[in-house]
Amino acid sequence: QVQLVESGGGLVRPGGSLRLSCAASDRVSGINSMGWYRQAPGKQRELVATITNRDGITNYADSVKGRFTISRDNAKNTVYLQMINLKPEDTAVYYCKVVILNILTYWGQGTQVTVSS
Repeated sequence: QVQLVESGGGLVRPGGSLRLSCAASDRVSGINSMGWYRQAPGKQRELVATITNRDGITNYADSVKGRFTISRDNAKNTVYLQMINLKPEDTAVYYCKVVILNILTYWGQGTQVTVSS
């Protein structure tokens, strides 16, 4: 069982920045991709950004392009999400997701990001 430990959420003012981290707790092999999703109250969970482990190919939701950057450290099995110019509509619980061997999916416990003045 792979556990994902997320950190970095919090309260920030509009225009501020946060950096989220997600680390796999055990020595894991076969990771295909890692990514971030978010879920706001009353809304469905949506993709924020993903990155492939082998080639570093990234994919972003249109709403975060130019403001969020996803990156990974394969040696540490860790994925990061740098968020700048945060907006109130970015407020949500952010979840880390890992796909292994193209068939296994693991989710983190979620970290709250609140953007408010």
